[in-house]
Amino acid sequence: MYTRGLTDEQVRASREQHGDNHLTEQASESFWEKLRGNFGDPMIKILCVALIINVIFAFLGQAEWYESVGIALAVLLATFVSTLSEYKNESAFQKLQEEASQIKCKVYRNNELVEIAIQDIVVGDWVLLQSGDKVPADGILAEGTIQVDQSVLNGEAKEATKNVMPADYQETEAAMDFLNPYKVFRGSVVCSGNAVMEVSTVGDKSVYGQIASELQADDDRDTPLKLKLGHLAGQISKFGYIGGIAIAVAFMFQRIVTISFLPVFSISVELHSWMQMLNNLVEAVMLAVIIIVMAVPEGLPLMIAIVSAQNMGKMLKDNVLVRKVSGIETAGSLNILFSDKTGTITKGQLEAVAFVDGEGRAYKTRAEIPGELGRLVSLGVRYNTSAVITGEGASARAVGGNATERAILSFAAADAAAKVEVTGSIPFNSQNKYSVARVEGDYSLSLIKGAPEKILSKCSFYYDIDGTRKPFKSGGSNVEAKIDELAGRAIRVLALAVSDRNFEDNALPEGEWTLVGVVGIRDEVRPESVEAIAQVQRAGVQVVMITGDRKDTAMAIAKEAGLLKNETDLVMTSDELAQLSDEELKQKLASIRVVARALPSDKSRFVRVAQELNLVVGMTGDGVNDSPALKRADVGFAMGGGTEVAKEASEIVILDDNFNSIERAILYGRTIFNSIRKFIIFQLTINVAAVLVSFVSPLLGIENPLSITQILWVNLVMDTLAALAFGGEPALQRYMEEKPKRRDEHIVSRYMWSSILIGAGWTFALSLVFILTPFARSFFRTSPVDPEAYLLTGYFAFFIFTSVFNAFNARTEQLNLFDNLGGNRGFLRVMGAIVVVQVIMTYCGGVILRCYGLNASEWIFVLVMAFTIIPVDLVRKLVMKNNG
Repeated sequence: MYTRGLTDEQVRASREQHGDNHLTEQASESFWEKLRGNFGDPMIKILCVALIINVIFAFLGQAEWYESVGIALAVLLATFVSTLSEYKNESAFQKLQEEASQIKCKVYRNNELVEIAIQDIVVGDWVLLQSGDKVPADGILAEGTIQVDQSVLNGEAKEATKNVMPADYQETEAAMDFLNPYKVFRGSVVCSGNAVMEVSTVGDKSVYGQIASELQADDDRDTPLKLKLGHLAGQISKFGYIGGIAIAVAFMFQRIVTISFLPVFSISVELHSWMQMLNNLVEAVMLAVIIIVMAVPEGLPLMIAIVSAQNMGKMLKDNVLVRKVSGIETAGSLNILFSDKTGTITKGQLEAVAFVDGEGRAYKTRAEIPGELGRLVSLGVRYNTSAVITGEGASARAVGGNATERAILSFAAADAAAKVEVTGSIPFNSQNKYSVARVEGDYSLSLIKGAPEKILSKCSFYYDIDGTRKPFKSGGSNVEAKIDELAGRAIRVLALAVSDRNFEDNALPEGEWTLVGVVGIRDEVRPESVEAIAQVQRAGVQVVMITGDRKDTAMAIAKEAGLLKNETDLVMTSDELAQLSDEELKQKLASIRVVARALPSDKSRFVRVAQELNLVVGMTGDGVNDSPALKRADVGFAMGGGTEVAKEASEIVILDDNFNSIERAILYGRTIFNSIRKFIIFQLTINVAAVLVSFVSPLLGIENPLSITQILWVNLVMDTLAALAFGGEPALQRYMEEKPKRRDEHIVSRYMWSSILIGAGWTFALSLVFILTPFARSFFRTSPVDPEAYLLTGYFAFFIFTSVFNAFNARTEQLNLFDNLGGNRGFLRVMGAIVVVQVIMTYCGGVILRCYGLNASEWIFVLVMAFTIIPVDLVRKLVMKNNG
């Protein structure tokens, strides 16, 4: 009878002295803290500076108040959308964490066995541990013997045996001695056996809690996208300083010098008075500020927020939970990915994948094994096991026992039970390396299961497919050749045999055993992982499999998964890595594909070394021991079935533990990056064209052809509406054919510059044709009140429609402008809305919008002029394509 545990008074005393079993939760940001943090974005900072300047000029009466309102709205919308999407996903993540932590434990209290929450356990409690339980705290065994899986703590897949601590045992100071045969640790899983543990350490002081606490420090480095946007912001700032000074100087030159020598302008000599010069200077500065503010892409942060939010929603449907927006952005830039084997590349569970009979014939499933031989196989696996079958027929499954027992029993779980009764058994032990069960009934046999090297040598016969006994001779047999072949594929084998003889002195007499066959078991490679790995490799991402398996086993799995293809591909063990200096490891890193017998410290070292090479690093993991590496990586992928600590350390949680989902995360990350680039092409083309027109107009002695209210509508088209349009771009598989973007690569590429400069240059050239040439004026009516009213209305419509047509150019690098357009129907809706509103504004804008209704011929001229940007850009694409 077990000790009946603590009393209520002892529980209170223990809680006061040692605390309870709560783990300190990692501080999560509130909505407002996240919102404040998003104001640190480099583009947001530029917008805030532009806003401050605009507000100052508005107070001086040199700018309209609604310009400041427009910039402020752009800033608030961008930060709010980004914050809201990240906060919603973080809330969903916290809900998953809470559900995962709702663990009940069987504890002896007040002379009774009761179930209490894991948080309520205290030092001194006696906890009942049974197969399948998670150990709730650190402690020692007081009763029983168990096998535990400590892989979440030490990365070692091998089960460890834990026994009762002897009374005279001298305990060492090493708190994290996982090899200690008497200590059990929080987070490990009981694989088999029953025991009672006495709790010695709880909460943050447990090994599990200590590792979790070490992750609280925030040492995140900037994401690749943040670096690229920071560089773009720096370029815009530099352009602002240089452009502002140049525009102010050019304007003053035009007003003071040029006009003095051009009598056609009839400028009075009073122009040169100091007061007039001061006015001109203020006007020049205002012009420079307006143009600089126009040059800032206010819509970019909003677009990033929208496209990230939309793709995060899509990813959740694909079993990818994005905790931090930076995670999905960074996933698209990965150069190297370190992936666990078990459960990610493989299925994470042992399966019986082959059976070999006494003549060396192989079968993939139980259904393929014919006649009496098949019935003997079912008999051997169903009645000589510690696992049991629940359910019937197709729904039958194996539970209990260890993973190997469940795998073999599942091989014949759907078979009908034989009419036999187990009358005795001999459990597996390390000396014999086999177990025996005696059955009586339809069959009177001793069923033997264990290591082939122990059983085959004791077999004198084997069963053929009809169940007929035939002579068997081990050594060079077809069976042994097949076993060697299976071993080369990382398949473990167990032999099945029978004997007519019964036990004698709790042992089975040897000799005249009959071989039934051998069963091959393995943690199978996921079929979808093979294609996903190939796709990720085609995307230019180096995939390295990290496993605790032996080197030969790891190599076999890696070959099947498609990781080992060339003679130059390296497979290294943890011991071999330890012999290399960091510089030597850097030289070999590009060739490494597999790391066997890996330790948790190897993962952290790989992350550090790869980042020193300026690579963008991804790391997968599920255990507490993986958490430091997940935290340090540029993007950490935690498995949905992993520990809460690992999930807290990651940016992305793979809910289905599948490598295929990691491939989807990379694809979505690249989709976001490409969508951002498309938007930048669209917006900077309009920006540069608008800046050129606004810069040149005063130098030519004419007013800006776009009024302030019209510029606000242009900004709305460029920013909010365009962000909505480009935010819904579909994830295209061809993005996975692109090379990863370097961490320090500029976000605006050569292709983008060609599109921006040619598009803006063409729009600017047509703008000059529109407002300066008699040819364009001849297409428009004149008004007695304002001779240029219809011309300027037409120019405003031209500028907007040019932007709409160029949006089709910007959204695809293909010559087919309708490429995958069906995947982003929001684009068509937004562009359609812009066109409809523009037409309505043309007829209803009046004096406020400086718009007057156009007739059919005027509309035709406007549309033809605007449409020309499409063939111009198609020619550019052809030239770029031909020039590589």
